[in-house]
Amino acid sequence: MTEALDGPGWDGAWYRRGYFDDGSPLGSSASDECQIDSIVQSWAAISGVGRPDRIGPAVDAALGWLWNDGTGTMKLFTPPFEHTDKDPGYIKAYPPGVRENGGQYTHAACWMVYALGRMSRGADAHQLFDLLNPISHSETRGAADRYRVEPYVVAADVYAEGSKAGRGGWTWYTGSAGWLYRAAVEGILGIVPEGGNRLRIEPALPPDWRGFSATLRVAGRMRQIEVTLNGVTLDGKGPGTDGSFSLEGLDEAFR
Repeated sequence: MTEALDGPGWDGAWYRRGYFDDGSPLGSSASDECQIDSIVQSWAAISGVGRPDRIGPAVDAALGWLWNDGTGTMKLFTPPFEHTDKDPGYIKAYPPGVRENGGQYTHAACWMVYALGRMSRGADAHQLFDLLNPISHSETRGAADRYRVEPYVVAADVYAEGSKAGRGGWTWYTGSAGWLYRAAVEGILGIVPEGGNRLRIEPALPPDWRGFSATLRVAGRMRQIEVTLNGVTLDGKGPGTDGSFSLEGLDEAFR
């Protein structure tokens, strides 16, 4: 997998999404449509198998091409499929900029927040989280009128092209909501269960944050996390030699 990712999977400035049956690349600068895709850039970082010297530039490319403050969206890929004779599957049936066809597909946008957190880019992770936060789409009357859907639940998608850019799509979408929650708790706050009875706390906070506190209920017992500029503690104690915390009953807490 690693050899494939860093061999034919590398496009020169970012990672390719894949290949069509005829051997032509998908998510390549040589493509007429879908030149860069968000998912493969973020998962190259999250998976830990992308080359360190390539992950940063690839993620930067995705942010530069796909992040749009004007519409309040983080696109899945660009440009959308519209004229190509290639068949990428059902997403081509959507109009350009709608859902997976070059709109914001919120699952993928959440993965980018998570990736930025794991890359210790707390400022970027928090800024993108704010962009995705449904509350951010109702800070003004104009923004709310553009968004058109509930500003208190996560939308699975937000349109990103043409006159409908910035309009929310399928709301009350639990999959995207779950990933936005994980992006916040695991990606930015860095509270990550490792299985068994181990807990890793590796925050990626914005530089203007002084820290945070969090409470976990584990097997009926409350456990207190404190993160400050001086370090991380659990119930007043620091991590073990491997950087994680021993926490009996952790599986119960996250079941």
